[in-house]
Amino acid sequence: SKRHIPHFTYVEEIDVTELEALRVRLNGIWGETRGRLTILPFLMRAIVLAVPSFPQVNARYDDDAGVVTRFGAVHIGVATQTEGGLMVPVVRHAEARDLWSSAAEVTRLADAARSGKAVREELSGSTITITSLGPLGGIVTTPVINHPEVAIVGVNRIVARPMIRDGAFVARQMMNLSSSFDHRVVDGADAARFVQALRGTLECPALLFVE
Repeated sequence: SKRHIPHFTYVEEIDVTELEALRVRLNGIWGETRGRLTILPFLMRAIVLAVPSFPQVNARYDDDAGVVTRFGAVHIGVATQTEGGLMVPVVRHAEARDLWSSAAEVTRLADAARSGKAVREELSGSTITITSLGPLGGIVTTPVINHPEVAIVGVNRIVARPMIRDGAFVARQMMNLSSSFDHRVVDGADAARFVQALRGTLECPALLFVE
């Protein structure tokens, strides 16, 4: 991927205070019956909502043919560490899933990948990828694009930091998104606007439920 793709990485900080409050609330109400939610399903939903305005990020680039293929469906790869190395199981048609369906599918696929039971169809066909190191996520990363895709969104760890709100210091839950793009397909300004769209949705999580 690094040999073929001219990567560039764009990093933005996201205030996920309201999102985390919502996640905790939803888990408190439905965690035992519908499954517990991590931040990934919310990010997946934000990507689904942003893709129609930025179709160039939900695409693959055929180097040999010089052809870019954009996709209407959003098949999100989720980079997963296994004993056999990094694998990328695919949550197909994320645009048709709710938060709990996405979460359940991520868990099912990750378990299959780690146990060596994932089949080829579950490990191919993604159109955009998310990568997260969980609590090891660091402050900033430079994710490597899952070739032949053209974009990858990296999740860094959430930390409580003092921020200025209305002239006063307040504690906020902050998280960086470190996202890489193929500069042959995605211009820098479009990449920045895409990430800002994710930021706008994640910082106002009610927008996750509006289309």
